[in-house]
Amino acid sequence: MAIHTTIESSVEQRLADILLNQYEAFRETPCAGAALRRERLRRLKQMLVENKDDICKAIDADFSGRSSHETLSAEYLPSIMSINDALWHVKGWMKPKHKMAPWMFQPAMAKVVAQPLGIVGVIVPWNYPLYLAIGPLVGALAAGNHAMIKMSEFTPQFGQLFADLVARYFPQSLITVVNGEVEVARAFSALPFDHLLFTGSTAVGKHVMRAASDNLTPVTLELGGKSPAVIDRSMPIAEAVERLVFPKCLNAGQTCVAPDYVLCPEEQVDDFIQRYIAEAKRQYGDIKLNEDFSCIINSSQRQRLIGYIDEAKAAGAEVYIAGDSENLNDYGNKLPPVLLKNVPPHCKVMTEEIFGPILPVVEYGDLPDVLQYINSRPHPLALYVFGYDARLRQLFEHRTQSGALLFNEALIHVAMENLPFGGVGASGMGHYHGKYGFNTFSKFKPVVSKERISTLKLMYPPYKSWLLNLLLKLMRG
Repeated sequence: MAIHTTIESSVEQRLADILLNQYEAFRETPCAGAALRRERLRRLKQMLVENKDDICKAIDADFSGRSSHETLSAEYLPSIMSINDALWHVKGWMKPKHKMAPWMFQPAMAKVVAQPLGIVGVIVPWNYPLYLAIGPLVGALAAGNHAMIKMSEFTPQFGQLFADLVARYFPQSLITVVNGEVEVARAFSALPFDHLLFTGSTAVGKHVMRAASDNLTPVTLELGGKSPAVIDRSMPIAEAVERLVFPKCLNAGQTCVAPDYVLCPEEQVDDFIQRYIAEAKRQYGDIKLNEDFSCIINSSQRQRLIGYIDEAKAAGAEVYIAGDSENLNDYGNKLPPVLLKNVPPHCKVMTEEIFGPILPVVEYGDLPDVLQYINSRPHPLALYVFGYDARLRQLFEHRTQSGALLFNEALIHVAMENLPFGGVGASGMGHYHGKYGFNTFSKFKPVVSKERISTLKLMYPPYKSWLLNLLLKLMRG
C-alpha cells in the first residue's frame, strides 16, 4: 500500500508540475491573436502530414491488425478536415459580437468577447486514438488555449508516438501528451483544468466528472450508449442492409456511434438477417485474410464480446455469423459480423454498449412500438432512421431525444465540422467540433463601456418614486 501511494504521489506531482508550467506560459500570452492560433494549427497539420505512415503503423500495431484504409479515412482525413475548418474560420470566430445596450443604459457600448479559458485537459479513448485526440485539440488551440492530453493505455504504441511527435513540434508549455495506466488517468482527472473533455464509457465518465467536481472544473463528456437503427417499411430492406453493414463493421464495430441494435418490421426480420449476412460477406469476404477488416483491440475485449454472444445464445437467442466457421475462436484476433435474433432483454448485449461487430435484431409491429421502445431507454448518442416516408422526419425529430438524428445514413455527422458533436443524458453532455468546439473552450465575456454621461445616477438613493413608476409604465410591469 505504501509503495502504491508513493507511485501515485509521484505521478500527481509530475502532472501538477506540467500543469503549472503550462499556466505560467499561458499567462505570458493569455489571449493569443488569430495569427498565432493559425500558426499553431498549421504546425499541427504539418505534424500529421509528415508522419502519416508512422501513425498508421503505430495504430495497426496496437490493434494487432488495424485497416490502414480505415485509419486514413476515419481518423487521418477527418483530423485534417477539422484543422482546415479551424484555419479557415478561426478569425471570424474570434471577432467580438457587438450588442445594442438597452435604452435606459445609453449612451453605452456593449460587446461579447471570446476569451481563452486557459488549460484544457483531454482524455482520449483507444478506439480512434488519433481523431479523438486531434478533434478536441483543434478546438482548444483555435480558442487560444494550451492543452494536456492523456492517451489510452490500450494504445501504447500510438500513445508514445503521439507524445514524441507533439514534443518535437510543440513546446511542452503549449501541448503535453502523457501516457500511463489507471493511476495516471485518475491523477489526470483530478487536475484543476479550466475545462476537461473526456471520451469513453458512461461508467468511467461518472468517475471523471466526480474527480473534476472537486476543482469545479467544467467537463464535456462524450460517452456512448446503445444507438438504434430503425428500418421503416417505406425503405426496401436491401437498401437498408447495404447502408448498415459498413457503419456497423467499420473498425470492427468499435465505434461509439455505431448502430448498436436494429429495430426491424416483424415480417421482414428473416429477410433482413439473410441479406445482412450476405452483404457482410460480399463487402469483407474472408475476414481472416482481409486486412481491411480490423481486429478487436485486445483479447479481453474480444472475450467480453464472445461472452455477450454466449449469454444470449444460452438464453434462447439465435446466432448468425457472417463467416466460414461457426467457431468464433477460429478468427484469431478478429470477430466476424454477428447477428442475434430473439435476444431476451436482460442479456448484456441488450443492456450494455456492444463496441464490436455484433448486431441484435429487434422486431416491431408499428411505429408507436418503436418510439416506446427507444424512449423507454437512456438517450442514445445517435439515432438512425431508414425510410422514405416524409412523416418519419417530423415524427422522430419531435418524439425522440438523441445526441444526433440521421435519416437514411449512419456515422457521417461525425465528420461534419459545422455540426455539434455530443450526447444527451447518459450519452454525454456538451459539444465540440468546429465552432462548437471553439465555443466550448472559450469564455464569452461581456464588455460594457460607458463614457462621461451616466444615466444610472438617476437610480442612486434617495430613490425616486416617479422614476420607478415611469419605468414600470414603460415596461408595462
